[in-house]
Amino acid sequence: MGGIADFDVAFPSARADIRAMSAASGVPLADLARITHCATFPVLAEGENAWELALAAARTVLDRSAVAPDRIRQVVYAGSGAWDRPFWSPAAKVAHALGIEDAHCFEVANFCNAGMTAIRLLSTAGALDENTYALVLVGDRLSRMVDYRDPDSKALFNLGDAAAAVLLGGGPSRFRVVHSAMRTDGSWADYYAGELTDGRVLIRRAEHRRGLADAYVRHFTALVDETVAALGITPGDIAHFLINHGDRDMHQRLLARLGIPAGRSVFNYDRLAHMGGADTLIALKDLERGDRLRHGDLIMLATSAMGFSWGITTLEYLG
Repeated sequence: MGGIADFDVAFPSARADIRAMSAASGVPLADLARITHCATFPVLAEGENAWELALAAARTVLDRSAVAPDRIRQVVYAGSGAWDRPFWSPAAKVAHALGIEDAHCFEVANFCNAGMTAIRLLSTAGALDENTYALVLVGDRLSRMVDYRDPDSKALFNLGDAAAAVLLGGGPSRFRVVHSAMRTDGSWADYYAGELTDGRVLIRRAEHRRGLADAYVRHFTALVDETVAALGITPGDIAHFLINHGDRDMHQRLLARLGIPAGRSVFNYDRLAHMGGADTLIALKDLERGDRLRHGDLIMLATSAMGFSWGITTLEYLG
């Protein structure tokens, strides 16, 4: 499979405050704190666009890597499909702003699993040759689709915003993509859906249904089992296990089920909520900045998405 030559993350300029959420929804502050685990977190400001955040992250990556625009053959924008404008290509917009004029630009919609889905598609043998690159952009506007006036939507009040850019290449890489395993459980397809209200797309949940947390643990565990069997390793060989920050209790429960110590994961709940598909890349960046990666480390990225889909992407750190 291919590899990640470089990546970076960009954050928006505004912050959500659970005190304002509590005032708007009537949900007690303590109840919201148990969902978000922090009092404030980054969200898009009024008029701020997700594609512009992705562009900022991409510029950082391309400037640092010194990859010429004409060597990038594919630009993929990954997210929920609710882009900044309807019937529009954010991949094409970002590519043009970067001076990438000869690439194939398209979108991948698989919610917070979309970034890793795009990496899966572009990391297969033959997708990229040694002299070309692909740019995967992860971006969404999840916080703008949450109705803070609706107490029944409180489980979504932890949705924040961030963007990421991942440069994939067929040549030398910092991270080799060694395996990808994904699956979808369509029995949950209608549990969440968008609703057009006053010109805004707002996420609504269907009637409460038990069992989703169990489904997360079950599907993630099955995908980890599939991965370790394919690679001929054990969970003890996993140096780091990074997961989307949707539910801290599920995060801890999954680690316990897999027998992976909490110290091999990253917990950013005290300062960040669920930052969409950028969660695991933020955690990976934290590992690098904290000098916690060693050559040959195996890193599993556990991502999930409405629909509901789950993925385990395994990287090897090459430094």
